[in-house]
Amino acid sequence: MRLSPVPLRLSRGPALLALALPLAAALAFSDETLDKVAKSEGYCSRILRAQGTRREGYTEFSLRVEGDPDFYKPGSSYRVTLSAAPPSYFRGFTLIALKENREGDKEEDHAGTFQIIDEEETQFMSNCPVAVTESTPRRRTRIQVFWIAPPTGTGCVILKASIVQKRIIYFQDEGSLTKKLCEQDPTLDGVTDRPILDCCACGTAKYRLTFYGNWSEKTHPKDYPRRANHWSAIIGGSHSKNYVLWEYGGYASEGVKQVAELGSPVKMEEEIRQQSDEVLTVIKAKAQWPAWQPVNVRAAPSAEFSVDRTRHLMSFLTMMGPSPDWNVGLSAEDLCTKECGWVQKVVQDLIPWDAGTDSGVTYESPNKPTIPQEKIRPLTSLDHPQSPFYDPEGGSITQVARVVIERIARKGEQCNIVPDNVDDIVADLAPEEKDEDDTPETCIYSNWSPWSACSSSTCEKGKRMRQRMLKAQLDLSVPCPDTQDFQPCMGPGCSDEDGSTCTMSEWITWSPCSVSCGMGMRSRERYVKQFPEDGSVCMLPTEETEKCTVNEECSPSSCLVTEWGEWDDCSATCGMGMKKRHRMVKMSPADGSMCKAETSQAEKCMMPECHTIPCLLSPWSEWSDCSVTCGKGMRTRQRMLKSLAELGDCNEDLEQAEKCMLPECPIDCELSEWSQWSECNKSCGKGHMIRTRTIQMEPQFGGASCPETVQRKKCRTRKCLRGPAVQKLRWREARESRRSEQLREEADGEQFPGCRMRPWTAWSECTKLCGGGIQERYMTVKKRFKSSQFTSCKDKKEIRACNVHPC
Repeated sequence: MRLSPVPLRLSRGPALLALALPLAAALAFSDETLDKVAKSEGYCSRILRAQGTRREGYTEFSLRVEGDPDFYKPGSSYRVTLSAAPPSYFRGFTLIALKENREGDKEEDHAGTFQIIDEEETQFMSNCPVAVTESTPRRRTRIQVFWIAPPTGTGCVILKASIVQKRIIYFQDEGSLTKKLCEQDPTLDGVTDRPILDCCACGTAKYRLTFYGNWSEKTHPKDYPRRANHWSAIIGGSHSKNYVLWEYGGYASEGVKQVAELGSPVKMEEEIRQQSDEVLTVIKAKAQWPAWQPVNVRAAPSAEFSVDRTRHLMSFLTMMGPSPDWNVGLSAEDLCTKECGWVQKVVQDLIPWDAGTDSGVTYESPNKPTIPQEKIRPLTSLDHPQSPFYDPEGGSITQVARVVIERIARKGEQCNIVPDNVDDIVADLAPEEKDEDDTPETCIYSNWSPWSACSSSTCEKGKRMRQRMLKAQLDLSVPCPDTQDFQPCMGPGCSDEDGSTCTMSEWITWSPCSVSCGMGMRSRERYVKQFPEDGSVCMLPTEETEKCTVNEECSPSSCLVTEWGEWDDCSATCGMGMKKRHRMVKMSPADGSMCKAETSQAEKCMMPECHTIPCLLSPWSEWSDCSVTCGKGMRTRQRMLKSLAELGDCNEDLEQAEKCMLPECPIDCELSEWSQWSECNKSCGKGHMIRTRTIQMEPQFGGASCPETVQRKKCRTRKCLRGPAVQKLRWREARESRRSEQLREEADGEQFPGCRMRPWTAWSECTKLCGGGIQERYMTVKKRFKSSQFTSCKDKKEIRACNVHPC
């Protein structure tokens, strides 16, 4: 249950935002320590002075401010998240906001406003009301609170986290549990101004990006688009700090706009390739239709990319469709560490952001361009009541995706200050251990472990072993191979292979050509992964050079072009296809002529035999328009068979049809025929008579309204007489009236044989206000004749529909 935010207003001034110590009952320090801190020492000093086990460099826990800003805007609201990477967890925490360089022992030392998001998770501390802590001590991996930034003039803010795990307090002066924010200059309002430090790492690193889409009807049920939900193709790049793909507070480029509104990465890729000097790798991964499927049904999309000292940032984005202009992604994620190394792993939950180019508020809002264009901003739960993420209590938006960035290799000489741990070494070795085998696709294993030491320390033959873990068996009818592998070996110095052999890494990619026009030189490097076992010197070269030609002609009519980029993926998933590579024109010819150098190349590429995948289909087309303009109809969509017919029959449907519902067709008012004219209401002189008709169907859905249901006209029988003659006339009219009533009753008896009936009652109230109800009216027996049969003379009942308009 989510409860409404509870604000707590604090004083003004520079602030230090600290996640301090949790409830005293959970702390790992003695009562004797607490007794030393008297209440008279100051405001919340008991909380701030409590000490626990100090763990520097602890990386399982992280503190993050949504959007990763380095600056805050006074008065703005920020979502602060404290999380633990599985399988780690924490039991408690405390959050305090302090002015910078203050001890927190006075009330005026505190600044800002906190808001509780979920009272089942967090609360204000009873003995320190400016602090936020856990509601109940229990295992948890994540908490969130809102922090309202202090007013102008506050200065820098430091976010610092401490947590309790297994009755031990972990806290940290720097690193993943510390975040510094400074007050934003008012002249830079709305612009992301995050200074990025220069990278001091050496060599290069290779990473794999894996995207896990969690956006589904189960996690986000409100207005979830069942038929067209998808993630567009992922597009991004590893780049330098001189190039920005997208950022909070900035404006979307045309490429970002086309991804955000259309899901098309073509323009974005063109923009990235135009920045060839600032970009090392273009990151691309396929779209996902539908948006979510279990990973054992469809593998999560992934892409590999590299970084180096100058291009150590990575950015990407993908559209969540359908939507007006909503996306997820990372902006300028720095993979270089302060210790001159390369980040081993990044795991980030993602919430959608608005590109500022379309003003729609629902998934399937019609196109409504935002004029003028607005800045990129994260979506919130209070944006609009019709938004699928709307929460009147201002809760956090449930994450829609998770991205995992793992380092899979390092190349070149490394210069990280902190020595490699076991995880670093295994991460670099993992790609080298991928031996080809006949493992069925239905058996999901971990990577092989490194080989064990040989069981023999002499020249007698022995064995060495490696292991892997079976993670999942998708088809129980298909057996999975063993999880252990053995290989014959001998002790050191006894190998059949040359003991002086050294193991080398793969070559690093070629450096840029030394000239921008004509013939030059380029080089590449590799490094020794394992020196010879006999202690000899490794004689294999670690560097090689070759000639390169960037622009064959250097005349005024020639143009300068970049080096060729990497080859794109093959256009075919099986059999023969084509692949392309591109380069950009850096400078047009000096004489003003057209550049004749080619900027793209294509060549054939061969993929695995197609007979293994006989049924390749194109994506479904968009749904056609509904077959009707109002009411219920049908719509269709198609897809094409991409694989050749001779590769095998394909029994998949190439066309689908479904019902569609448009606004109801207009229904005009329907009336009965006019009744007979009534008798004149005057027995003499001028009078009038009327006739009526009833409404049989009320107008619906914009149909024609009902005309008049009563008409009257004048009537005149004879002149009115005076005196005794008038009295006689009235007696005669009274007799005729009684006779007429008797005849009418007898007429009713003819309509309902054997009885006289009372008139119909008025219609009852409708049973529903909308969506279709019923009304009733009754006619009861007034008198039964002796000759009548009971079954032929009984009460009557009529029913009709009412309020059939939709709710």
